Amino acid sequence: MVLEIRLSNFFSVKDEVVLDLRAGIIKNAKAKALDGNLFKHKDMDVLKTAAIYGSNASGKSNIIKGIRFCNSMVYDSHKHNEDTVFNFQNFKFNLNSQKPSTYLIRFVVDGIEYKYSFTLNRVEILSESLYYYPNGRKAKVFERDEKAGKTKKEKYSFGSSVIKRPFDVAESTSNKTLFISRASQMDREIPKTIYNYFHGSFILRHSNYGIRNIEPLVKSYKKQLLKALQLADSDIIDFKYTLKKEKGKKLRANLDTEEAFFEDDIFESMEIKTFHKYSPKVAFDFLTEESGGTKKLFFMMLTILDVVRNDKLLLIDEIEDSLHPKIVEYLIDIFHASEKSQLIFTTHNTNLLDLGRFRKDQIWFVNKKEEGSSDLYSLYDYSDFRETMNLEKAYLQGRFDSVPIIDNSREKLLSIIKE
Repeated sequence: MVLEIRLSNFFSVKDEVVLDLRAGIIKNAKAKALDGNLFKHKDMDVLKTAAIYGSNASGKSNIIKGIRFCNSMVYDSHKHNEDTVFNFQNFKFNLNSQKPSTYLIRFVVDGIEYKYSFTLNRVEILSESLYYYPNGRKAKVFERDEKAGKTKKEKYSFGSSVIKRPFDVAESTSNKTLFISRASQMDREIPKTIYNYFHGSFILRHSNYGIRNIEPLVKSYKKQLLKALQLADSDIIDFKYTLKKEKGKKLRANLDTEEAFFEDDIFESMEIKTFHKYSPKVAFDFLTEESGGTKKLFFMMLTILDVVRNDKLLLIDEIEDSLHPKIVEYLIDIFHASEKSQLIFTTHNTNLLDLGRFRKDQIWFVNKKEEGSSDLYSLYDYSDFRETMNLEKAYLQGRFDSVPIIDNSREKLLSIIKE
């Protein structure tokens, strides 16, 4: 589970933004009726979902993109070469491109809380640290500061006996690589736990699975998937799939000789045939004959089933894309019915802005400030907003600053049509 995420200087995010999934203290009747939106970690209430609103170009997607980049660094950075430039952009205005970017995440694995953070620029890791709370008390796993000296012993410090032979790992860790990534590759226990969490439990997108990963999910959850589709008013009663391997040519390049050539390769694909209740023996080709919304719901639901049955977290940008508002509500309700799974999503669907569905601390807004940077804040910060108020109406009226300001007067409209 995730408790808190902090980002600064990624894309349109300049100053630090904080997404806090630890529940606030809300004692009104509507919040008390939403107990299913929370789960317990020790004596702490944790949110199952967080909805992020904002106008186009406010930076909602950049917050998601920043989280995705930072998490992928954990399980990819050990592959980086000397000439690697990290795949993100600093906030470009006010000379912020010269400043470091920072990421911090508090999360829980197997009942133990961890706090992991790092700073970097586009070409090197600058600092990194990991703390954990094995007995309810904070303990250091390691700290790293690349500016603290020239030797690894000056740059690194470690908690006692937490990681075996830690300086062997440090000596193998370049300034392009996160220590946690290299240590996991070198079979160190706590780093492997962290790596496996980011790689297997923090799902960055609902289409996060390739063909090889889809097949075991389909095998495991076919019955549940069909039931979930039917509960969403789909008339699909069965489907069959076939894995195919086809020979083909793949373009390769030799950078040393600057030559390009085609090479024999094997391409994997999956053929899916669906069957509908109106004519159960007539097969439909899933990819060409089903609607875009049905295809999205099929694969999204497959991912969601894996997430909610295994207490994972899912990150979705624009959850309503190609989906009916009622389907979106249904997907969110699945998370609220789960034990400890979590969903962080961005949306423009104002129908969801209902304090009978979400607590105030589950609703977040992104606003573009005058300097062009993105700010993130929660409805929970508005202590004067009462549960009896119409939240959707207040949002559309600009009460929370995260809607576009549009001049659609007839005079202005005619000026763009006729001039």
